[in-house]
Amino acid sequence: MADRKTAPVYRTRGPVDDEDWTAVAVALNERMARRRIGQQDLARLSGVSVSTLRELQHGAGRRVQNKTLASIARALEWPDDHLIQVLLATGSAADPEPAEPTGREILTVLTRVEDRLTEILTRLAAVEHAVSAAHDSAPPDSKPDSSRRHDGTSRT
Repeated sequence: MADRKTAPVYRTRGPVDDEDWTAVAVALNERMARRRIGQQDLARLSGVSVSTLRELQHGAGRRVQNKTLASIARALEWPDDHLIQVLLATGSAADPEPAEPTGREILTVLTRVEDRLTEILTRLAAVEHAVSAAHDSAPPDSKPDSSRRHDGTSRT
């Protein structure tokens, strides 16, 4: 049988000269912050363990497969090879292009706004009720006189 020489398949990443794991950490942390996504959510979306994400977020250059970097990039809506390019310094840590928010992100923000608005309306109704109750229960002599100014002097 002939001995064929084939090029080795480079499937894993580990600490190698000219790889910038700190740049990967910066890109990952900035994107997660911008997208308001936590480790648990990113782990679920990418299929990568939380411990692997944590190590990458801290710039630890342990052996990580290219498919792991691609899965994380895809979950963060980057091109599959983005983190590999950042690692090899052929790309930048910045987003390749300004990303529009996803429908899910928009719905999440709208839900938060709606919840906050509901809370504000509930508080406002309580204040209105308290003011109305105080006004209705006040004796007639203590009710504000429309002929008086706020400083207590009469209008004439």
